[in-house]
Amino acid sequence: MALNIISNYAANVAHRNLSASDEMATRSLSKLSSGTRVVSARDDAASMAIGARLNATTQALKTATVNVGQANSMLQIADGGMATIDDILVRMKTLAVQSSSGNLSDTERGFLNDEFTELRDEIDRIASSTNFNGIQLLGDGGDVAIEFGDLAAGQGGEALVAVNGFDNFAITDNNYWATDANAGGVTDNSFTVNINYGAGDQVIMTVTSTIDGAADRTQSIDVTDFRTSGTTAIGAGESATLNFDELGLSFTVNTNFSASVAAIRADNTGASDFGTDTDFNGSGLDSAAGNVVTMAADNGQQLANSIEFQVGGGNTANDRLSISLTSVDSGSLGTGVGGTETALNDATVDIATAAAAQNTVEVVTRAIDDLQRARAAVGTSQNRLDFAGQNLASTQENTESARSTLLDLDVAAEMTAFTSKQILVQSGVAMLAQANQMPQNLLRLLQ
Repeated sequence: MALNIISNYAANVAHRNLSASDEMATRSLSKLSSGTRVVSARDDAASMAIGARLNATTQALKTATVNVGQANSMLQIADGGMATIDDILVRMKTLAVQSSSGNLSDTERGFLNDEFTELRDEIDRIASSTNFNGIQLLGDGGDVAIEFGDLAAGQGGEALVAVNGFDNFAITDNNYWATDANAGGVTDNSFTVNINYGAGDQVIMTVTSTIDGAADRTQSIDVTDFRTSGTTAIGAGESATLNFDELGLSFTVNTNFSASVAAIRADNTGASDFGTDTDFNGSGLDSAAGNVVTMAADNGQQLANSIEFQVGGGNTANDRLSISLTSVDSGSLGTGVGGTETALNDATVDIATAAAAQNTVEVVTRAIDDLQRARAAVGTSQNRLDFAGQNLASTQENTESARSTLLDLDVAAEMTAFTSKQILVQSGVAMLAQANQMPQNLLRLLQ
């Protein structure tokens, strides 16, 4: 090879090899620092694609495991509620057996029947209130909403509006307003508001509840002091709450309520009473016909026939587990396997007489059997969920292992390779330095 100073072939060769060694060392360093064998698709495109899917599956399985745990917690709450109902049914059977005996008079049976009735109501309360995150577990939630459409012009409660002092209404005892002994639903439940001038220069607000179309309860509150200039007058921009606890209702009233009370008190004839005046306080609203608000069913918390839990990472039927729930309220218990027998809440089921108590013993016994069937179904589902959780744990472990085999770095092997590449880089740097010195030797020929 000719000696020249224009082109340094040896230096070019050394530089090329040094660049390749440096690139290999850099890639090895990125793998060591990230702990993965496949940093980018050019390292191993197939492994990266498979590994990404396995990683997604692993994360999905972790979430599915959480779902199984939550499902078990939900069913445990249901089982706890049914355990309490079982205790109640045992007590009810005890009362029925006691009332069946001829050594008691109807007076004592009346006492026993009072407890029997209250315990039956408690079963309904437990069935209605037992839920998990708003999901009913033992029966319909029986949620009732106020039909605010009644407040529109021309409807039932159009006088119960802000101009007359009423800002808002709220149900504080949902179970009471959910009461429905007929097939009409809760829409035949309502409340009526009257504000009347009374003896002693008082103004009394009276609310009457109607259940299943018949007047049920009445509660009155003295609102005299709420009048304008009264000791509890409501100022502009302020509000107050009137609680009718016996009816499960509360009313939020504004400053116009004080004006309404003052107007009723000023006219002590009763002609200006709310519920009587057809042009109440000059509002143009007929309070005699517009003081009634009906209820509406809120079907958002009804007992579902079944609940599906996602126990897999896919979108197939095998990735979901469906669990059926059975109502255990007084309307379902006692009906038997076929659902055709007398229910616990039937009007004929009581222990007020010896004959009725004897028949009730059979109904309560059947109710206990119905409850045990429902409870056994919950226990079966819990056991199935336990096995589903075990399978998820095993699948997750094996999927993690498969992903690790594809993507995780063998640190010892890669460290050995990195050391070799590091030596090549150092050697390349030294050889490039030597190659750059070769043209210097030509200067001696020019001296």
